[in-house]
Amino acid sequence: MKRFLIIVEGEADKKFFRDYFHHLFDEQPPKDSIIHSGKDSDTGGYTKLKSEEILQAMLKNTNQGGMNLVIFDADENLEARRKELLAIKEEFGVEFELFLLPNNKNAGELEDMLEQIINPNNQPVMDCWQTYEGELEKVRIPTKTPPTLTIPAKKTKIYAYLETLLGKSRSQKKLIKDANRNYENTQHWNLDAEYLKPLKEFLERSLG
Repeated sequence: MKRFLIIVEGEADKKFFRDYFHHLFDEQPPKDSIIHSGKDSDTGGYTKLKSEEILQAMLKNTNQGGMNLVIFDADENLEARRKELLAIKEEFGVEFELFLLPNNKNAGELEDMLEQIINPNNQPVMDCWQTYEGELEKVRIPTKTPPTLTIPAKKTKIYAYLETLLGKSRSQKKLIKDANRNYENTQHWNLDAEYLKPLKEFLERSLG
């Protein structure tokens, strides 16, 4: 397998790709081969790709014959984000292949992808959440400005999904956190889902 460096946006992405790499290639990724553009619990965000630390890591990896893969969120506008990130290649003279979550063709983020790969047996949990969001949209609080409620972030939905499936002990609660999740737990996730086919092909083509 080629030497590689995968740059992602945050700790949740890093853990997912470590598990997914193991699932695809039946080996653990080399130490420090998957990094995120934030510090500690901070989410890096796409602008952090221009940080000195990340740029130097990519240049060093290229000079050593390695492949750089940038896997970031598309967010609200896939083509705009693609253009912004590819411009960094020209501006700083770095080389990388780019994949935008959730599937390299739609707007969205890591959590949109995760929602598509839950174990189908657990779909009632997500259906309940959709009902919950729908009910929140109907609520008006006169003392709040504006009176409509804020719908919880997608990250909260994934946390809630895992929390319903895990036990109440402190050790079980820890498994909800970004860095501790087990995406190879087939009771929770389906890493062979058809939705992951574009990502699977991207990784196999780039790293094989």
